Amino acid sequence: MTGGTARLGRSRHGDIAVRPAPRAAGILHLGLGSFHRAHQAAYTAAAMDAQGGDWGIVGVASRSRGIVEALRAQDMLYAVATIAPGSTALSIPGVHTDAYVAADDPERVVADLADARIRIATLTVTEHGYSYSPATQHLDIDDPVVRADLGGGTPRSTIGQLARGLQRRASSGGAPIAILSCDNLASNGTHTEKLVREFLAALPASEGAETLAYLDAAVTFPSSMVDRIVPATTPRLRDEVSALLGVRDDVPVPAEPFTMWAIEDRFAGGRPAWEAGGAVFTDEVGQYEQLKVRLLNGTHSLIAYLGALSGAATIPEAIGSAGIEAAARAVLRDEYEPSVDVPAAVDVREYERQLFERWGNSALGHRTTQVGSDGSVKLGQRIPEPALQALDAGRMPHLIALTVAGYLSCIAPLPGTDPGEHARAMTDPARAGLADLAASARDGRDLAQRVVGERRLFGERLAERDAFIDRVGQLVDTIARHGVAAAIDDCVGASSAASDTTTKEHRA
Repeated sequence: MTGGTARLGRSRHGDIAVRPAPRAAGILHLGLGSFHRAHQAAYTAAAMDAQGGDWGIVGVASRSRGIVEALRAQDMLYAVATIAPGSTALSIPGVHTDAYVAADDPERVVADLADARIRIATLTVTEHGYSYSPATQHLDIDDPVVRADLGGGTPRSTIGQLARGLQRRASSGGAPIAILSCDNLASNGTHTEKLVREFLAALPASEGAETLAYLDAAVTFPSSMVDRIVPATTPRLRDEVSALLGVRDDVPVPAEPFTMWAIEDRFAGGRPAWEAGGAVFTDEVGQYEQLKVRLLNGTHSLIAYLGALSGAATIPEAIGSAGIEAAARAVLRDEYEPSVDVPAAVDVREYERQLFERWGNSALGHRTTQVGSDGSVKLGQRIPEPALQALDAGRMPHLIALTVAGYLSCIAPLPGTDPGEHARAMTDPARAGLADLAASARDGRDLAQRVVGERRLFGERLAERDAFIDRVGQLVDTIARHGVAAAIDDCVGASSAASDTTTKEHRA
């Protein structure tokens, strides 16, 4: 076995420095995946190195026993591999005190949330982990898991666990706590608070009222924006990291050098000195969210769908195509950027330069399949508002329409079309339902109307924009009949023509 048979541990970590084990846990993290371990955990390590504090993290995996078992076998240690072309740097955060699986022990999640020693609960459960309807933005009380949670069983949804944990905390002293969402949701703190309150309001008055009063007095829901590209761990990475360490690490995490975290400074029970790791505490979190969710994530989605349909396995391979790069630059500058209120501290041109450098990081190998998965939830956060702003201004957002068409062509292709292996490997909670709609669709326009118009997958307002739906349908047909390159040429040409017209009008 590469790197020897000995496992990474506190007495076995090669030449990489390992900080002392935390004295106690002050943070409960829901969603013990790669992103959390490369992002919040790294910032927490820097905070404790700088100022100390009992800010160890109890990590809760949703379902993955493999991560939990490996961490326990490795004294809660793992390496973060920061990968750039020509170099790989290793660090070991060493901030977790324990880990377990929520699906195996949902009652413990509630108990830990009620524990007064826990002063912050952080979340990276992905957009669809919040049990809400993308069309209405409200708690999906028709979800069978949510219904069961409301019925009084041990909660299994994230929102149910938060609500029941806070309910128990309120009844056992009401110690202050902050619930910090780190997922790609607009105003994620406000959104999380709304969903928790909706859950509590749906309970009998005798159950929910005390907890709602406790939320008013002692619970905060700060919003945050997180940004770091963290691909999936591969067997090759495990071998490479283990060879560098000299001991076996079964759960290393790859990450790019770039990292950003913007946070509202509203923590009812205190917080670590995350600024020591470079976190920005700001009143402009909403602007940072727009910057990231639209310029980075929205463009990233387009690259992933066009790349997968073109046969590209990775984002660097996709952005290496002149056509896809041109489409990415056009959607970013002409369709997303006008909708963003750029934070005062950010140079948008430098940010754009960094984005293309990050997407082109061939050493990182971020896969189009990973980026393109879960689009039914992700795109609802990224495309509606910029598309509506363009439409209201009399402009057709051709590249945003191509993003939707690319998504449908990957997840729910028209009969007789094959999107390729990378598109077929994408996962999506709406895939089965959308595939049924595609199977009986007459053409792309019919499919677009069913998905965007009737099913309202991207919200109520965009569902009423027939011109946009028509454009999506045209592009689905173009991809099916002539290939994705033809659709790219169509949209880049139309966007360029529209941009030239706007420039001439401004000069006049």
